[in-house]
Amino acid sequence: MSALPFLCVKKLQFRFGARRVLRDLSFDLRRGEVLVLFGPNGVGKTTLLRILGTLLRPTGGEVLLEGVSLEERSERVRLRRRIGYLSHQSMLYERLTARENLHFYARMYGVPDPARRCADLLEQVELRDREDDPVEEFSRGMQRRLALARALIHDPDLVLLDEPYSGLDPRAAARLGTHLRQLAGRGKTVLLTSHHLETGLSVAHRVAILWAGALGFEAARESTSLEHLSVSYASLTGRVA
Repeated sequence: MSALPFLCVKKLQFRFGARRVLRDLSFDLRRGEVLVLFGPNGVGKTTLLRILGTLLRPTGGEVLLEGVSLEERSERVRLRRRIGYLSHQSMLYERLTARENLHFYARMYGVPDPARRCADLLEQVELRDREDDPVEEFSRGMQRRLALARALIHDPDLVLLDEPYSGLDPRAAARLGTHLRQLAGRGKTVLLTSHHLETGLSVAHRVAILWAGALGFEAARESTSLEHLSVSYASLTGRVA
């Protein structure tokens, strides 16, 4: 990994009206690093990912991608092309087939050899046999897998995943873990949110708990355990994950 951070979040702030959602939130991520962010609903995890995905503008602080601010107008389009974002919404067109959805996004991002890229991703998310079926016929788990392929279609350097395990069966969840390790092995930087401590810990290089708008807990994977993480989560939030 590079000695310099790939992603740098500096004193990030965000308000919804009078409510402060993020309060001087700061952390760095290096290339090839996976950070798993835990926290109850409503603490700002999705807000953070939307800011990092350039869908929201912070009310204070700064986000740098390889030293370039996400707020730099002249670089905004270029930086967006380096980011892949999986939100709670699939961003899929339900009346299009799985293959048509991926081809649409591949063309939008100018992906070379889109047919091959789409076929490879459909194979990876185990939907090749359903590629010509409309998305409206897919289960929630299948749509979630296709949405992941959509987020990765342009081979982004920064991968943002909001509750990616939601709706997945155990087989698909295990396959996702493999994908995440492969992405990190290829030097991709991954930030994902999760409610599942054990699952998140299994794929992380670092774990953190978002509480009161900042990181109330942060640790390297090798320096913590599921028991320690669970105790820290309960102590910080007053809840059991």
